[in-house]
Amino acid sequence: MILQTTLSLAAAAAIINLWIMIRVVSLRMSAKVIHGDGGNPALMQRMRAHANFIENAPLALILIGAIEMTGKGGTWLAIVGAVFMLARVAHVIGMDKTAPNPMRVVGVLVTMFTHLGLAVMAVLIALGKF
Repeated sequence: MILQTTLSLAAAAAIINLWIMIRVVSLRMSAKVIHGDGGNPALMQRMRAHANFIENAPLALILIGAIEMTGKGGTWLAIVGAVFMLARVAHVIGMDKTAPNPMRVVGVLVTMFTHLGLAVMAVLIALGKF
């Protein structure tokens, strides 16, 4: 069984992760910080944006993969996954700002609701309700 949605989203996550890494490394080089954040608030924000992506993307991918393996996925699952990835990008961009902003808020809320929705679907599928 080829998990097309999961494979596509995992590839997207890898590309987004690479983009985030490049953003961290470029700021690290310009600030001449080898380890940690060097007391640089902008570097700390980018490092946290990267860590936040790494904390959230794997769980979503696991749930998406598990749902897809049951055969209960389909177009809706691909759309949910795509929206999740866009929200993660929005969150990264929003993390560059020091004040609360819509990009960060949308990124967080969509991530939370995606995790909740996927978890509910996974349980419903496991219980034979979907």
